[in-house]
Order: sequence, then C-alpha cells, then structure tokens
Amino acid sequence: MLRGRWIAVLCACLVVAGVFAFLGQWQLQRAIDTDPPPAGITEQVRPLAEVLEPGEYLPEPLVGQRVETSGTWVPGDFLVVSSRFNDGAEGFWVTGQLRVADRTSIAVALGWAPDRESADAAAAALERDAAGSDADITGRIISDEGSSLPTRDDPFGMSRMSPAMLLGQWHDTEQLSVYRPYLASVDAPDGLVDIVSPAPHELSSVNWLNVFYAIEWAVFAGFAFYIWYRLAKDRWQLEVEEFEERSAAAS
Repeated sequence: MLRGRWIAVLCACLVVAGVFAFLGQWQLQRAIDTDPPPAGITEQVRPLAEVLEPGEYLPEPLVGQRVETSGTWVPGDFLVVSSRFNDGAEGFWVTGQLRVADRTSIAVALGWAPDRESADAAAAALERDAAGSDADITGRIISDEGSSLPTRDDPFGMSRMSPAMLLGQWHDTEQLSVYRPYLASVDAPDGLVDIVSPAPHELSSVNWLNVFYAIEWAVFAGFAFYIWYRLAKDRWQLEVEEFEERSAAAS
C-alpha cells in the first residue's frame, strides 16, 4: 500500500473526496435558510407590481401572497373553469382578464359556483354589467396549474386554472404581456360564492431534500476511500499468495 502507484491513487481519492465534501457543504448551506420570511408575511396585502413582474415565475415564498391591483375587465373574456373545490365541494370558477396596465393582463378567479348553469349565468351577468369597467381586486397570487387536454365533447373546456390556457381564448392579445400566476379574488361578485383560499402553511427553514443530498455527498466521499482500500488490499493479498506459492515451489 505504500508503493508509489497506490500512494498516487490515494492522492486521487483525496482530491475526489475533497470535491464531494465541498459539494456536500454547499448543499448543507442551501438546506438551511438563515433568513426565512417572517411569519404571516403572506397576509400583508402588497401591490401586485411590487411582488411580481409579468412573465416571471412565482417564487415559492410568495405563493399565496395577498396582493391588490386595479384594472379594467376585457369584454368577452369571462370564462368558466371546472373541477374547482370550495370547502370540499366540487364546482366551477368564473374567471376574467383584468388589464392592469397598457398591454398587460392578469387572470383573475372571481368566484365559485356549485354548478355549470350558475357559473354560466354569473359569467353572462359580468359580461353584461362589468365588461369594460374598472375594478379594484384584492386576492392571493397563485401559481399556474399547467395545461390539460380538453375533452372531445367540450374542446374549449378547461379543468385547470392556467393563464396560458385562458390566453388562448382571450381577446385583444396581440403583443400582450401576461402574468404567469393568477389572482384568486377574496370577494366574489353577485351570483358567486367567495373562493375559499386559506393562508399557506409557513415554510420550514430547513430544506430536508438538500440535507439528504449533503449526506449523499458525504457517503460518496467515504466510498472513494473504500474503493482505494479494497483495490490496494486485493492487490496485497494477490502478492502474498504469489509469494507463498513461490516459497512452496522453492522448498
């Protein structure tokens, strides 16, 4: 084991183990948030423009943040989304395109209805009474749920709250900037029920997945030394066996 070749291999293992140890330390540093967001920060109503820019993904600490904004409802864009649950009851959301700035919009979930007929009636009432009017909205900012394939019976139906899917049915979208998340209003208009949107759970200051990765890197570092030990030991045992065979043949 003290031969030059094995010492060189040991040095290589030390380098590899050092790299693994550095990666493990880096993962451990990322695992512990030394500056977590204050408790209850999501319940403080903030202006939408201060929280997020159009086109940006919503960072995890801001999911469920209460925000306020104002704008104008775009005519023709009060649409219904199915498979929405309120206190465990399945129903529908009525949504709208709120133009919050020049060529900038955000999708807003306005309220919940227990059946499609009530949702369609509420959407029609909004189209009749609110389209083109100004509105002040307070609600929670929530991440896009992603798109889903429509059914053959209802090619324009939506079962997920996805601004990207809504954009495909909105009007006046040329060169339009859109917020990736959507806004769930806390106050529903007439004909709809308020959307139940409780405060999000407080995030832990420890990311256990990163802790697991740090442990993995430590195991990899130890495994590098184990490989060196096994290779050197196997070679040593082979040389001992060869020596004993030569000694037996000489005698």
